[in-house]
Amino acid sequence: MHPTTDNRPALLLAMGPGVDERLLTADHHARLTRLAHTDPRLVAHDLTAPGPRVAAALAEAEILFTCWGATPLTAEVLDRAPRLRAVVHAAGSVKHHITDACWERGLRVTSAAAANALPVAEYTLAAILLAGKRVLRSAQRYAELRTDHAWLEESTTWGNYRRTIGIVGASRIGRRVVELLRPFDVEILLYDPYVTTPPPGVELVGLDDLCARSTVVSVHAPQLPATYRMIGPAQLAAMPDGTTLINTARGSLVDEAALLHHLVTGRLHAILDVTDPELPPADSPLYTLPNVLLTPHVAGSLGNELHRMADQALEEVARYGRGEPFAEEVRASDLQRSA
Repeated sequence: MHPTTDNRPALLLAMGPGVDERLLTADHHARLTRLAHTDPRLVAHDLTAPGPRVAAALAEAEILFTCWGATPLTAEVLDRAPRLRAVVHAAGSVKHHITDACWERGLRVTSAAAANALPVAEYTLAAILLAGKRVLRSAQRYAELRTDHAWLEESTTWGNYRRTIGIVGASRIGRRVVELLRPFDVEILLYDPYVTTPPPGVELVGLDDLCARSTVVSVHAPQLPATYRMIGPAQLAAMPDGTTLINTARGSLVDEAALLHHLVTGRLHAILDVTDPELPPADSPLYTLPNVLLTPHVAGSLGNELHRMADQALEEVARYGRGEPFAEEVRASDLQRSA
């Protein structure tokens, strides 16, 4: 990479090994080279001890185009990037690699969190509707019986009509779930200590009240010290028998030991895409309990959904090149109460 002779900014890709191959298509590569001076085949996996080619590109870079596995941008790393002005993150949270040194040097930061929120909200909507229909239990029973059965008699408490859905956290994902639920005949409760005016048709309540009134509780709060195990013994005990807890946020938001007590007895149900620890022990009951659907953190972008994040990130590169503000700028103050 050499000093530019036109208005395109110099850009360096920086992310974990193999991530760029899943994130960027040939069309993305073509657009990237139209928008910036870059070699899309040069990807910096480690900026703490870069090789000669990466070091030279980093010294010229005005933009770092990052994704999962990006090196934390410490003061030492930034010293090697004197021309750096912006970080465009083609994924959700920037907390892993954006450090205080970035804000101190006035770097502009943007992320594709809005794009990553969409598949999580879609997963959540599907989980809510399937939970109401008791799909997991009915599928298991069907496989066990393999014969005609009085399903109407067994399903008298099933269904989604006029169910009460509790949304914990008005994050991007939480707000999107609310929007996706609008066409359905359900009551929506919302808990978020930073919200004073709820969306139309949504009732703002306290967390304990939400847990006591909801037949589905879906967690969408950020991982912060204040949210650690916010769904604890009291909240779980308040949930009515048969309530389904959905967690697509972070495992640490739920007291898993307390939850397991209610799951083992069969009193509650759960759909968990995240756990604490992230990979449950091999002997965890979560793998085998009939009232638990456990998925391996797949609610967020995967497969071709990564291309949506790349599209959003490239739009931000285009805005930067035109001298426009980022559409999804991240500020240091945002990170005090967001993922």
